[in-house]
Amino acid sequence: MKEEIFDRYMQAGAAAKKILTEGAQRIQADASLLEVADFVEGSILDEGFGIAFPVNISLNEAAAHDTPSPGDSRVFAEGDMVKLDIGVHLDGYIADTACTVDLGNQPLLCEASVAARDAAIEAVKPGVAIGALGGIVSHEIKSRGFLPVANLTGHGLDQYCLHKGPNVPNIPGPGGAILEEGMVVAIEPFATTGTGFVHDGSRVEIFSQLVKRPVRLPAARKILKEIDGHNGMPFARRHVYVKSADLALSRLVRDGIIRPYPVLSDVSGSYVSQAEHTMIITGDGCIVTTA
Repeated sequence: MKEEIFDRYMQAGAAAKKILTEGAQRIQADASLLEVADFVEGSILDEGFGIAFPVNISLNEAAAHDTPSPGDSRVFAEGDMVKLDIGVHLDGYIADTACTVDLGNQPLLCEASVAARDAAIEAVKPGVAIGALGGIVSHEIKSRGFLPVANLTGHGLDQYCLHKGPNVPNIPGPGGAILEEGMVVAIEPFATTGTGFVHDGSRVEIFSQLVKRPVRLPAARKILKEIDGHNGMPFARRHVYVKSADLALSRLVRDGIIRPYPVLSDVSGSYVSQAEHTMIITGDGCIVTTA
């Protein structure tokens, strides 16, 4: 990896660590989800970085892909388990990191995802098969009495690319891709009190552009113009300042120009915790950019 690219990853990681910590401190009972999201995303921009994806603030059984809607009135409540997942980039080089804030009394569930993440990181080095990492994640979570979320994974990162190979499983598997020096990988275990599988919900607030193609609807054209600088990275509905945005977004989804990211949840009444770091694979291990 070129030194200037390495430096960008490290700078993005340091900013992500700082902003994640500050954002998590604002999560408390009766605080506004929208205000926390605005603080996190505003801080990323104020620090001179780019928003790699809309801040994810997912509650309780929701594991990922929730973010406040325009004018969202939701507030945090006592007992909530809150996942805060942020993405920071510098010239497209991304730091992806997440933590869980427990507003209830479930420290062991939070510990499960952190311990799984840290144990997997300890095993990271060139030549390791990602299936082995999944086994480590699963062991740490199950040993604490919970289940790993089987259909969510960690992932590789590249310039302006949030998800590329290899996918890093949260469950054991045979072999799989082999880690190589220079890869950039996000490891993100999810531990749950539910079934161990998430499903698409009806709530959709996050989208990304798949292709560039002419459209007839004026509002849709305006949206595509507004998101042109995202380089294909996700955006939120509250980032779109266009009249009739919902209609235009629906049309763009229908036409295959953008894709939706529904909120991903385990069964109602369950709780999910998450922990995530981004790392660069080195000759003898890795450097965690977000630690």
